[in-house]
Amino acid sequence: MSRDTHRVLPNGNGDWKVQRDGNSRPSHVTSTQQEAIQIAREISRNQGTELQVHGRDGRIRQSDSHGHDPFPPKG
Repeated sequence: MSRDTHRVLPNGNGDWKVQRDGNSRPSHVTSTQQEAIQIAREISRNQGTELQVHGRDGRIRQSDSHGHDPFPPKG
């Protein structure tokens, strides 16, 4: 099952963007990663999506699930 995901990503000019997978434009752009994380976490909780925070190198450094996780987990 594919997860619907919001991401915090560097936008290439020193700022940070909050962007949902599948959208061509970010929903928010901030000057700090922490501010972007706070905005993205609230959006992710409200919409029940996965949240992935990327570092400046593009690698995922944090992932939180606010979606519909199966409980107990499968497997």
